[in-house]
Amino acid sequence: MRIVVAEDLYLLRDGMVRLIEAYGHQVVATATTGPETLGALLTWRPDVAVVDVRMPPTQSDEGLRAALTARRELPGLPVLILSQYVEQLYARELLADGAGGIGYFLKESVFDADQFIDALERVADGGTAMDPAVIAKLLAGAPSNRRLDQLTEREHSVLGLMAEGLSNQAISKRLFLSESAISKYTTSLFGKLGITDDDSSNRRVLAVLTYLNRP
Repeated sequence: MRIVVAEDLYLLRDGMVRLIEAYGHQVVATATTGPETLGALLTWRPDVAVVDVRMPPTQSDEGLRAALTARRELPGLPVLILSQYVEQLYARELLADGAGGIGYFLKESVFDADQFIDALERVADGGTAMDPAVIAKLLAGAPSNRRLDQLTEREHSVLGLMAEGLSNQAISKRLFLSESAISKYTTSLFGKLGITDDDSSNRRVLAVLTYLNRP
């Protein structure tokens, strides 16, 4: 994969570059400010980008803004956002376009190399990769959704793990159920959510976005 890394902290940026390259992927550009990030994303059009929320010059949400602008210019551009804390508003803005190919991880998750690379690959493939802490924050106090309210407790559990980016096989291991059982739950929840697209991967993204981006 061709990857852009946007992070202003040298040690973390250098560490991510080394980690990514150790797994056989290519870092085509790095950026340390919001404007640099936008320029790199539009110039290189990477397979996936890793972008810090808070970057110079304002140290507010420069990175996120750059990512959102780039996704408007290049619809579906895969982006994995990193943040020191769970920023509920930022996460919802990232989810708002409903295009998939998105992730939102806390920076501490980068230290789990396999988890980080797996998240990058899932986002690059157009899926989602959400830190469980981010999911919990998004759902806390969220308004009721009539379609989601139809799901059983088990279907909610399956959808929550799907939001983290887990495959049916991984979900089955986490819930101690067979893959065929998980397949039945996913088919059922797709129907209850009114998701009828024939593309299985796209249905998963649409289900996750419905789950996380409640009206």
